[in-house]
Formats: sequence, structure tokens, C-alpha cells
Amino acid sequence: MVETNGHTRFFPYEEPYPNQREAMDRIANVLARQQDVLLEGAPGTGKTLSALVPALDYARSEDKTVVITTNVHQQMRQFVEDARAIAEKERIRAVVFKGKGEMCHVDVGFEECQTLRDTTRDLVETERDARQLREQAESLLDQMREGSEEAADARSAVVDELDAVEENLESLRGGNVCQHYYNNLVEDTDEFYQWLFDDVRTPEEIYAYADERELCGYELLKEGMEGVDLVVCNYNHLLDPNIREQFFRWLDRDPADVITVFDEAHNIESAARDHATETLTENTLESALNELEGVDDARAESARNVLGAFLEALRESYDEALGFGEREQVGENWHDLAVANDDRRDDLTLTFLDRYEGRGIDTEAELAVQLGQTLDEEYEQAYKNGETTTRKESQTLQAARFVSEWMDEGGNLGQHPVVSVRRDAGTDEVYGRAELYTCIPREVTEGLFDEVHASILMSATLRPFDVIGDVLGLENPATLAYGLEYPESNRRTFAVEGPALFASERNDPETQEVVAETLHDVIRFTPGNTLCFFPSYAEAERYFERLRDELARDLYLDEPGQSVEDLRSRLVAGDRGALFTSLWGTLAEGVSFDGDDARSVAVVGVPYPHLSDRMEAVQDAYDRAYGDRNHDAGWTYAVEIPTIRKTRQALGRVIRSPDDFGVRVLLDKRYTGASREMGKYGVRSEFPPEERDEFIDVAPAKLKFAMLNFYTDHDAYDGSPPTP
Repeated sequence: MVETNGHTRFFPYEEPYPNQREAMDRIANVLARQQDVLLEGAPGTGKTLSALVPALDYARSEDKTVVITTNVHQQMRQFVEDARAIAEKERIRAVVFKGKGEMCHVDVGFEECQTLRDTTRDLVETERDARQLREQAESLLDQMREGSEEAADARSAVVDELDAVEENLESLRGGNVCQHYYNNLVEDTDEFYQWLFDDVRTPEEIYAYADERELCGYELLKEGMEGVDLVVCNYNHLLDPNIREQFFRWLDRDPADVITVFDEAHNIESAARDHATETLTENTLESALNELEGVDDARAESARNVLGAFLEALRESYDEALGFGEREQVGENWHDLAVANDDRRDDLTLTFLDRYEGRGIDTEAELAVQLGQTLDEEYEQAYKNGETTTRKESQTLQAARFVSEWMDEGGNLGQHPVVSVRRDAGTDEVYGRAELYTCIPREVTEGLFDEVHASILMSATLRPFDVIGDVLGLENPATLAYGLEYPESNRRTFAVEGPALFASERNDPETQEVVAETLHDVIRFTPGNTLCFFPSYAEAERYFERLRDELARDLYLDEPGQSVEDLRSRLVAGDRGALFTSLWGTLAEGVSFDGDDARSVAVVGVPYPHLSDRMEAVQDAYDRAYGDRNHDAGWTYAVEIPTIRKTRQALGRVIRSPDDFGVRVLLDKRYTGASREMGKYGVRSEFPPEERDEFIDVAPAKLKFAMLNFYTDHDAYDGSPPTP
């Protein structure tokens, strides 16, 4: 039995890995100092328990709550399994939380749900008031029968009040309520909470239990989160400032009494940008102007001045930005257009200022916001009263708030103004949207990490630690890094001395021939499935089409919009197939392939992201924010390091347990020793030292012999191995 700093009761298995034991002790000490932790551990080495066990132990002793979060569905299922294993050994109160949209029994939007909850609560409270008044009236009537003259006057007042309450009650019963939430409020729910905390329940289990009893599982779960030991949730509940405030209130915890644990923490950067980014479509602006028609309010003219001018400016901006023939090529996905300028405000703002005619944008935008709030309150009241069957939202409020933010913050460091267009599938017309893209994620994350007691960020690919600390706003975090503890003899990492697959070289016939022949050998000499990762879906399709008729294997192409789980299931159902996908897709991380499910993995090229205007804006923002620490911070922080992290994540799909074995192939000379002569384009030096020390440089034609020798040594071939 493990004895590590008192964590025995929370560790669910007999014995941790040696590094896991050390990690738990170090994390326990760091939490006591109220310090954040960056934990990098190779796949399958127990990072979750290394973080969770000391966090729970510390939280139990200091009366705090642990919140563990991920953006990967499969990992959330693993969290539930780990929590259940802990609960079997040491009783903990744990809840697994998802958003309202995934747990709602009546399928309404957020605002509509809020209103339904308020009206339902009003109804229950009014019914209670009416019940109490009836009881008072009955009691006073008994006193009158006994001859009390004072009781008659008192009863008359009570009856008058009861009449008013019942009139209100009749109105509320005619309004919109949620029957599931109503049952929560009027029925005994002790049985639900006993069931909930008897085990670690998934949101799906909670939904089914509540649905069968016509209860609202989401609201019951919120009410039951007070003072729990552990919460499992997704990133939204912590990275969105508005949701986070409510979330901590449901926990009945001050932020300083919360310990957060982030899994797949290398993804926080992009997730934070998504949560901070604001958008406004042309359709919303049109709806706002339609909403203002006939509004009898002095503020309506100001709202029309601001929103009308912004709509004109948006249309003019994308009309001017669309190049010759570009409009005809616009599809159903958003297509970015360049409007930002280096030496002045963006083209949309400049056009807006030129088109606007009014008494001042700041003043009239604020009046528009105020009017939008008034309209929104009217819509809510109408829904509560049952005058409407759905809860409308004020488009004026949404549009005015965005325009105010655009003008106030659009020129700030880290804010990148974007105009995008797409084609409406119904009308076939092109329409636009404005977007404030947040380039520097620490603007979102720094406040969170400052206010909670401590945070543990874990991933197989966090290094370099100083960069992730800078980007997310962590002040002096403790750092821990543990590599694969599995036998080195069970893995080979080959850096193939093939062509450097720069984008300009990918169409070269000789280059394609070398890549195709090398992939042919990788797949053919793999005694199991092969994963092939490319810089883009287009490159994946290119080599899928080239090899599909040359190999007696089942080849699978990952295409945008396809179900990842379905594709994975089809691959692992066989035993000698190959999957072709983009490194920037969802199969490169957070998806488990064990044993023959993936014996070899090949990363083709150095898969830098598409260098769009957004990426250039991020690079520029990083140069300005971190240039004093790194003279090439933009390229390093925004492009190179995220690319290497993605590559390392892909390599981690192979070898998931101590008995597993496999081959990892990096097909591009920029991964080889020759990369030293390639300046910033050579990437071998960007891998952690212990990983690059395992790289074996090999010529393309020799790779099959190296693979044959490795897999033969592991008796991996059924029958005779392939002939080189």
C-alpha cells in the first residue's frame, strides 16, 4: 500500500508508479504554499491521479473544493472512472456537471430557462402564501366561533389579502412555467440526493433518473453542489467569467476556497480565445433595426443612428475587401477578410465613423444599450405572463453592447478586428459579421488563476514551461516533468531524412514519390493499425488517394464533419488498417489507441498552422507583449511551440501502457540532425531533451528495415514478416 504524505486513503490502487508517488508529494507541498503547478507527464503515466489525490487530500484537510476540468469528452469519462475508484476506498461527495443545454428536459434556450425558473418559483411561492393565508383564515374563523370579536377584524384583513394573492395566483398559473422544476420545488428530493452521492453519477444518469420522475436534474444538481469535495466539468465553467461567477456561487465557495485542475492544459490558450471573442452578424443588426420600428421611446432614434451606420459600414467594408471573383467563391463557412491596419483603426471603424451622423457615438450607443435593456425586460415579463410562448431576446441590446465594445476596445493591444462573410444556405446571399478576436489569452485566464487558491495544469505536452506560464498569466508556478517510465526498448522514434515538406514543395512530383513510398513502407511493415497525420486534410486526402489501391489494407480517410468516434471504431475493428487525418483535427489528441489499435504513427511534415491574418495578429500581439523576453516571441509562442505540441500529442497516440510497444515516424528532414543547419525552420531542438535523444535518423529507403528489425524483436508479426 502506498504511503505518500498521508494520501493513502485517496489513492485507489495498490501501488503508484515511482514518478507518480514523487509527483503527489511535490504537489501536496506546493498546494500548501498556495502555488500553481505545471505538470507534464507522458501518456498513460497517471497524471490525473498524481494531481487529484494530493488535491483531494489537501482540500479535505483545509475545507476546500477541487474542480477538475477538461475539453475532451473521453477524458471526462476517465475522470468519472477515477473518481469512482477513489469513492470505493474513501467516501467523497462528487458531482459531474455539464451545461444546461445537454441536461434540459424541455429543450429551451438559456434566457428562456432563466425566465421559466423565475416564473415557476414565483408560482410555488405564491401558492405557499395562499396556503398560509387560508390556514390563518380558518384559524381566525375558529376563534370567531369561540366568541372573539378581534378575530373578525383580523380575518377580514386576511381574506382581503388572500383574494389579492389568489388573483395573482390565477395570473401566474396562466403564464409559462416548467413542470419539471415545479416538481423540484414541491416534492421531497431527499431520495435524489441520497442516490446522487451513493456513487459518482454521470450527467446522462442524472438526466435519466430525473426524467423518469419528471424532475429537473440540472437544477437539482446545482442545488446539491454546495460543499462537495470534487466537481468534474468542462472548460466553459471556469474560462467564461460570467459562468464562473455563477458556478462558484452554486458551490457556495469563495474562489480562494477552490483548487482547479486542468487536463489537456495545452488547449487552454485556444479555448480562452474562443470564450473571449465577441461577434455581431449583419442579420442581428437587421433584426435590431426591425425591432426598433414603431418603438415609442426617445432613445430609439439614437439606437437607429448607431446601429444603422454600423450596418452600412459592415456591408461597405466587406464589399470593398472582397477581391475580384472572391464573392462567388464564398461558401457556407465563415471566410475572413482583412480590415485591420498597422497605423490606424481598422477599415470597418473608419467607415463607421464616416457614415455615422448623430450626437456622439459613445452617448448614443449607451442610450441604445439602455433601450435594449428596457425591451429585454418587457419581453421577459410578457413571457412570464404567458403572453408569448417563447422568451424573446432584444436584438437591440446584443447589437448595441457589441458596438460599444468594438469602439472602446477594438484598438487595444491583443484585440484584432475581423470582418467575415458566409453564404446563406437558404437565400444563397452573402452576408457578413464583425468580430473582436482576442489574441492574448492571459486576459481571460490570469484573473482566474489569481483568484482561486491554486491551480494544477497537466498535459503530456506543456513544455516549455516558461512560455505556457507567460501566455496564461501564471506567476512563478512550480514545474514537474516526467517522461515515459515504460521500457525504452519498447519504442523507436525514427526521424526520416526525407524532403523538407515546405508548403511550396508539396506539389513537387519527386517529393510526393518519396513521401508516398515511405508511408507505403510504414503501413506495410506495421503489425497492426497505422495512424498517419498530415499538415492539412487536403494533404491527408492526397496520400490516401495515392495509396488506397497500392496496399492490401483497409485505409480510412478522416474528412471534416465526419464522426470521430465512428471513424475510430471502424479502424480498431480491424487489425491492419491505416487512418489518414490532419494533425489539426480531433484524432491527434484525447483519443486512446491501445495495443494493435495503433502500432505505428507517422507525422508527415512539420504541420505549421495556416498563417492567416488571425495568426499574424497573434504573432504581432505576442511580439509586443513578450518581446522583451524573447526577440522572436511571436513566431516562437504563436506558431512553433503549438506546432511541436501538436506533433508530440500525435506521437503519444502510440504506447499507452508498460507492455505496449510501437514505432513513431517523423517524416521530414527538419526533425533530423540536419535541422541544425536550417535556422528557425529546423525543429529538432524544440523537443524536450530526453525525447530528441531517442530520435534515430534514417534514410527513407532504410526505414522498412529498421521497422522490420524492431517488430521482429517483439515477435509482433503473425506468421512470416513482410519481405523488404
